[in-house]
Amino acid sequence: MAGSNAYLYLESIEISKQAPVARIEMEIKQKSGNIVRKLMRLTKGQDLYASSNQLDQYKGFVVSQIDYNHDQVEFSNGHTLTAGEATGDITEETIRRIQIRETINAHLEKEKQLFTQGIKVLSLFFIDEVAKYRDYSREDEKGEYARIFEEEYQRIKNEYLSELAIDNEAYRNYLEKLDTQKVHNGYFAIDRKNKKLIDPKVKMRGEDIGLANDETATAAYDLILKDKERLLSFEEPTRFIFSHSALREGWDNPNVFVMCMLKHSDNTISRRQEVGRGLRLCVNQFGDRMDHPSTVHEINVLTVVASESYKEFVKNLQVEMSASLSTRPKEANEAYFTGKIILDSNGSEVEVTPTMAKKIYKYLLKNDYINDENDQISEQYHLDKNNGVLVDLPADLIEMSEEIFHLVDSVFTESQLNIIDDSRNAKTNPLNENFDKKEFQALWSRINKKAVYKVNFDSNELIEKCIKTMDSELRVTPLQYTVQTGVQNKELTDSELKRGEGFKVKETETESYNASIRSQVRYDLLAKIGDNTKLTRKTVAEILTGIQSAVFGQFKENPEHFIAESTRLIMEQKATMVIEHLSYDEIEGEYDVDIFTANQSKQDFTKAGEKLKRHIYDYVVTDSNVERNFVTELDTSQSVVVYAKLPRGFLIPTPVGDYNPDWAISFVEGSVKHIYFIAETKGSMSSMALREIEKTKIKCARKFFDEINLNIESDKVKYNVATDYSTLMDVVGIK
Repeated sequence: MAGSNAYLYLESIEISKQAPVARIEMEIKQKSGNIVRKLMRLTKGQDLYASSNQLDQYKGFVVSQIDYNHDQVEFSNGHTLTAGEATGDITEETIRRIQIRETINAHLEKEKQLFTQGIKVLSLFFIDEVAKYRDYSREDEKGEYARIFEEEYQRIKNEYLSELAIDNEAYRNYLEKLDTQKVHNGYFAIDRKNKKLIDPKVKMRGEDIGLANDETATAAYDLILKDKERLLSFEEPTRFIFSHSALREGWDNPNVFVMCMLKHSDNTISRRQEVGRGLRLCVNQFGDRMDHPSTVHEINVLTVVASESYKEFVKNLQVEMSASLSTRPKEANEAYFTGKIILDSNGSEVEVTPTMAKKIYKYLLKNDYINDENDQISEQYHLDKNNGVLVDLPADLIEMSEEIFHLVDSVFTESQLNIIDDSRNAKTNPLNENFDKKEFQALWSRINKKAVYKVNFDSNELIEKCIKTMDSELRVTPLQYTVQTGVQNKELTDSELKRGEGFKVKETETESYNASIRSQVRYDLLAKIGDNTKLTRKTVAEILTGIQSAVFGQFKENPEHFIAESTRLIMEQKATMVIEHLSYDEIEGEYDVDIFTANQSKQDFTKAGEKLKRHIYDYVVTDSNVERNFVTELDTSQSVVVYAKLPRGFLIPTPVGDYNPDWAISFVEGSVKHIYFIAETKGSMSSMALREIEKTKIKCARKFFDEINLNIESDKVKYNVATDYSTLMDVVGIK
């Protein structure tokens, strides 16, 4: 190495109990005079000139600031370095080595997270020349990339093991026993005529360079392409796969979590195609697909190590995604909303009238949720939605807010594609001493119970309630018909024709059809309602024969509406009874403390605030203003001893899906009536603002904690919903 240019590569910034630490690769002069590149841990104030053993190119490079939120390091000479960025003496070999190193790092982080769940992690390298991995001109047949991989893997593995928690014994044993030379393998093209790998002595051009016809290569091909069950077993050491033609051969695997593009950009293959190789839901050792709603998006995350900058890669990928979604509506105008079918608060279908569409459009325009020039959804809308601060709809539309906003979300906008996170901003958030406080351990020991629910209710009771409710509330709207008279516009433009605006409505008349329906359609009423409500034909028959004749007679006026309204009323009574007759039974086993550490994924610290005093982690990553404000007030409250954002793995089973509460809080003894508290934070307590499924889960959670409290003699756990800190304190009751 020349040692004449200030080579620097910021690998990452670590969060420590003291100050943040920057992991920077730089050049070091050895005693022999040789210059080597070495990964250093640097803190604020360190002089790189001294750290490099006085290499002149590092004069003036003193670490002046380490920004853990945005992953940047500033030096006293004004030079700024962002994580993943290399400056100075950078060659093609340097870039590829960095990519391989980052892939290994990402792989080990994901592997540590998923190992305890029995999920094997695979990483896939795309290369542009087979000989760079398998070089038959060498005695050991290892190409440039294979050599770099083994060097970096062994170094990173040793470092990783030295820092791995002692109590993570199972994963440590797994990682230690793996042979570096056996953890990677190559999968390349096969000759379509004889089904064998191509001899490099016969074909030496283009993608065929380096292909071999030996038993080792053929075995690798069979393993990776055909024997997926073995490949996904922990007994098989292969975890890193190098491939030139995975796309052409149609190979894909559900457990690819990391992809590395060790090749120049190829316009013949889209980034969507390449990324698509890793966009399948993974499976565990039993072949079970990991698609649980509460954890599916946390487990199934693909990391891409690209050969271009993060911004460039994301921009180009989104251009391709945008092109593929070109058929979706792009304008949120009155014409788009008019005629759409939505559900009201009672679950009945409602058609959006021109008047309603006009109100929705004016609402969006007034609040800058659409752009004036093209009626496209603005970034402000998505920003307010993500922060939970959308302006309320007009009063007569507010009960249909969820349905209307679903329509708005259906309008395509490129700002919706900003969902690809820069994993450079993601860091592990270690537990601090607050976790070990007796107050938190006392709270945790009360709630870390596993349970199952059961629902026992009498069918006759359900039938009676349904009959009573339908007699008093079932009202079917007679069929209506609308007659509209229109005139074609005298002057038509191409855009008007495409939008279907060639005619202008002059007159609209709506009439009700009150006579009985005479139709050729034969309705299997019992089957239809039974399928909708998941009740037997016998139970449905008893309900319908029990209601008043006049009520049942409405079926002839509008069969579809009768079925829809009957289904809604029966389902409401069924849901009410499920809650009334729901009970929980504790089962053997408790949630282990590993739930806070072993499965914790890295988090984006650009959404983290300042270092906290009372939380069990130093930082909390929040998704909304409601949560951010809640954290600030909890952390500054003199009444709070310790609190925790409960991990996603802490789940309460309910009939409508597993539920993960938000917060566990331990208050100062004597300051409040309820010192142990579980809180769910919601931006609004309005029943209209909460989805029905959320309300049901909250009701089930109350039952769960009531059951837990039966076995607690003193200082029982209180559970409730809080919109902010003030409402929380009202519930816990200040003494």
